[in-house]
Amino acid sequence: MSEAEADLSPALPIPGAPRADVEVVTFGCRLNAYESEVIRQKAAEAGLTDTIIVNTCAVTAEAERQARQAIRKLRRENPSARLVVTGCGAQIDPESYAGMGEVDQVIGNEEKLKAESWRFLSNGGPPSERVRVNDIMSVKETASHMIAGFGERARAFVQVQNGCDHRCTFCIIPYGRGNSRSVPMGEVVAEVRQLVAAGYSEVVLSGVDVTSYGPDLPGSPSFGQMIRRLLAAVPELPRLRLSSLDAVEMDEDLWRLIENEPRLMPHLHLSLQSGDDMILKRMKRRHSVADALAFVERARKARPEIVFGADLIAGFPTETDEMAATTLATVRQLGLTYLHVFPYSARKGTPAARMPQVPMPERKARAAALRALGSEALAAYLASQVGKEANVLAEKPEMGRTEQFAQVRLTGAEPGRITRMRITGVEGDFLTAEAA
Repeated sequence: MSEAEADLSPALPIPGAPRADVEVVTFGCRLNAYESEVIRQKAAEAGLTDTIIVNTCAVTAEAERQARQAIRKLRRENPSARLVVTGCGAQIDPESYAGMGEVDQVIGNEEKLKAESWRFLSNGGPPSERVRVNDIMSVKETASHMIAGFGERARAFVQVQNGCDHRCTFCIIPYGRGNSRSVPMGEVVAEVRQLVAAGYSEVVLSGVDVTSYGPDLPGSPSFGQMIRRLLAAVPELPRLRLSSLDAVEMDEDLWRLIENEPRLMPHLHLSLQSGDDMILKRMKRRHSVADALAFVERARKARPEIVFGADLIAGFPTETDEMAATTLATVRQLGLTYLHVFPYSARKGTPAARMPQVPMPERKARAAALRALGSEALAAYLASQVGKEANVLAEKPEMGRTEQFAQVRLTGAEPGRITRMRITGVEGDFLTAEAA
């Protein structure tokens, strides 16, 4: 699982400022952002007061380091508040978080979404149950959680799937999320309908491995079938966006939607990880470079205006200079616009952590080369948009996004409103625009 959006960085409480009864600090992915809203709602309903909840990520060692650093900072600045740690980091290694003197309570990934967990805390909770983390592999179902919205965001994330049945050699997330399980279609429809009624113009379907949606549900609906029924059931939804996709798990319903459904945004993000076939095999990925090339070729033929993003790991164990160069060449050949790049981070308990490691300076250098290529590709794409018209969704008064996910600089816009605009120029990573 991975995430390509920078707006999900943690927002820490301001020292000395009045704080709501419950603060939730989120690290990581779209799914964590969604679940933080569920936590916020459940904790408020339970009557919790003066509580800070840290929803951790464990996708890299750096993510956990940042979470621990934030926990220490939060404690220094809020000495009297109850401090609760949850999320993937807490699920995978609860005792290490419980061992931090700054932490009052550790709650697992399943428990954090249950009202009784927060009622337990609100009622004091016996000290003997300071750690409430179950065996995540025993969880067989995932329920939708009806939430009214996402603060000031114009886009809302809706969980449709959780967990993962695959075991990529670098990934610890299945041990934090459990096996794959899907949210019933009726619950997804109900939540999206509520969000649209609350004023949200764009919904992002999220999960750990969304293209694995459906086999555990009655009738085994595919991911594409669920989306088709969702769009038919909620015709008032203006824009639907998808999170990371696996190129070899696309179904024909989804391909037809990409070609024929204008409400499905022409922006797809690939869980690519590498552009070298040998490294993909050692990662235990299910796709090859040829699969990725075939995917983007078919998508562009179906939807010529479509753009692509991808997740990439630089310096995976055993990666040579030649393999890294092959990945750079593959990225160019794919014509990717948005790159989410990070140096390989060894996770204890994964097979890749036992493989011959690439020195960290080389990992960072390869990541820098990929990011530079990504910056070059994004700049070229933004320049190509000048003079064209685009439908821009205002996410903040000063920022919106096109259907292809490009950022547009705005002035005094109304969040949630979609406006037809003419692109007039480029300022850094932003487009500038005027009303068409």
